[in-house]
Amino acid sequence: MSFVSAAVIVEGLKKRYGEVAALDGVDFEVGEGSVFGLLGPNGAGKTTAVRVLATVLVPDEGRAEVLGHDVVRDARSVRPLIGLAGQYAAVDGNLTGQENLRLIGKLAHLARGVIDGRATELLERFGLAQAADRTVRTYSGGMRRRLDLAAALVHNPRVLFLDEPTTGLDIQGRSELWDMIRELVGDGTTVLLTTQYLEEADKLADRIAVVDGGRVIANDAPSALKARLGGTVIELTYEEEPDAVRAWERLAGVFGDAVEREGLLVRQKSEEGARTLMEALRSLGEGDLEPARVAVRDPSLDDVFLNLTGRRAQESKQEMSTAGVGVG
Repeated sequence: MSFVSAAVIVEGLKKRYGEVAALDGVDFEVGEGSVFGLLGPNGAGKTTAVRVLATVLVPDEGRAEVLGHDVVRDARSVRPLIGLAGQYAAVDGNLTGQENLRLIGKLAHLARGVIDGRATELLERFGLAQAADRTVRTYSGGMRRRLDLAAALVHNPRVLFLDEPTTGLDIQGRSELWDMIRELVGDGTTVLLTTQYLEEADKLADRIAVVDGGRVIANDAPSALKARLGGTVIELTYEEEPDAVRAWERLAGVFGDAVEREGLLVRQKSEEGARTLMEALRSLGEGDLEPARVAVRDPSLDDVFLNLTGRRAQESKQEMSTAGVGVG
């Protein structure tokens, strides 16, 4: 049996901002050459954890290592080993793509003879070669995000921290960035990815830690997290909310807490999908409550999040935004 060594080790991390506990005893490990996802809403503590690992913040308690180096006591050894791309592109809009990467190379103390070749290589790899001599302010959002990722890779880091890298990108831009992340991991890079997007975590991560309120509330492979729920999910959609309410009340009387309602959608988890669906439709038919649409699917990470936190990830994002919480 083979064991994957840990590229990142986090034990008991705590960090407070006044009365807010951004990290409240966080533990996890990231295997070398893997993608590890930190999944949770704004304010869950994801960005704070990344800033500690990137030696930007000092934790109040606990410890963390990157490739065997303590991020507090040996920060100077950690920094050449890591790359960081944040939620918003950090490149200079007044410089060209080529000039941005050259500047990063100089800041990373790369040899002068290496910098130009590395910049050209990365611009080609990320589909930016034709725009290399254009100022970055003329780039699209997706182009700026790709350049930001390229900038984080100029010095060939072994561990890459991506803090919500697809924020603000359209579907095509997200898909392109996902392909690039997979390519990097295929070349041996270890990636720690923070995200609010359940689909993103599901598609990219080998393992996911669900973070809520500064704590890790689950840590497993995406398939294992979904398997905990078992069975299938039945979704019944109505055209009028009063009908959805009546349907939910009727099914809850038969199936109990397995039934929930979200607007026009009535959702039910079941270990016996086909049998439960038939019973549900029979009961609804007796009440003259046939749904407009019916779907049966496997559990999703959104279902996992709901099961763990009592709310959906989208609701959590809206709550944090309304509350003005910004600790990440």
